[in-house]
Amino acid sequence: MTLTQLRAFLVSAMSGSFTAAAEELGTTQPTVSELVRKLEVETGLALFVRGGRRLKLTPAGEELLPWAQRTVDAADGGTSALQALRGITGGTVSIGVLRNAAYYFLPELIDRFRRDHPGVRLRAVGQNSAEVAAGVRSGDLEAGLVVLPIDDEGLEVSPLMRDEVLWVGRAEAARGRAMTIEEVAATEMIVYDAHYGWTDPTRRQLAERAQRAGVRLEPVIEVEAVGPALELVRRGAGETLVSSAVAASPTFPEGLGTVPFDPPLFDTIAVISRAGSTLAPATAELIRVATEMVRRLGGEL
Repeated sequence: MTLTQLRAFLVSAMSGSFTAAAEELGTTQPTVSELVRKLEVETGLALFVRGGRRLKLTPAGEELLPWAQRTVDAADGGTSALQALRGITGGTVSIGVLRNAAYYFLPELIDRFRRDHPGVRLRAVGQNSAEVAAGVRSGDLEAGLVVLPIDDEGLEVSPLMRDEVLWVGRAEAARGRAMTIEEVAATEMIVYDAHYGWTDPTRRQLAERAQRAGVRLEPVIEVEAVGPALELVRRGAGETLVSSAVAASPTFPEGLGTVPFDPPLFDTIAVISRAGSTLAPATAELIRVATEMVRRLGGEL
């Protein structure tokens, strides 16, 4: 049973004759008739009642019809999708990317997408996840990759992977054991994403954990980026937290050590889009590639 046979059967059933089907398919009546005959031979069942002015489906034909329709539609949909990708030759894609995306995949993503679609301009906005969510919700961004939790009103959220969050201190002062939230509250705590404060998803998780434990988290230093926070830790100004992707980076400063949280703390990375929206082909392709890269990093949900 081939797609060509199913298409000949489907068009014949819809048009009511092999002649009309041949005209629609751009071929000859004997070719369509032979395709259907071979399908009948292979299945061992008659699909049409012949002899009248119009083809009539047999019970077997009636049974096959919806399956043939779905198969042909699926094949046509796949062809359209690939043609759409070949047609991505221009325009601008605007997506939001999670904090510290460069530590995960961003340079590779941009390089790969630009090589495949050199005519497309790419705008990858590296904001905090809370602002990415707001940008997608308002329509300023078409889609985004974020760290959860976020305010998901008006958004479709598809979690992709988890990345463990680690506590960072100077190696010579390493505790050698997991860090409790009570111990975090007692440290000279340095945090980043100062502009977004406790709306930052990772800091929200910490704040909720501290609230349940009845302690308060009061950072002594707040900066905007993870790099300066780590440099301050290296200088002995306090301690901070980072994702495993940052800790594994070649740029992670020497002389620093990490321990997990007790209980373990994870960032969940997700792709978001506006609820009910249809992504433009270029945006959908960029999100597909980004999703593939994030999942390749591991971290099962």
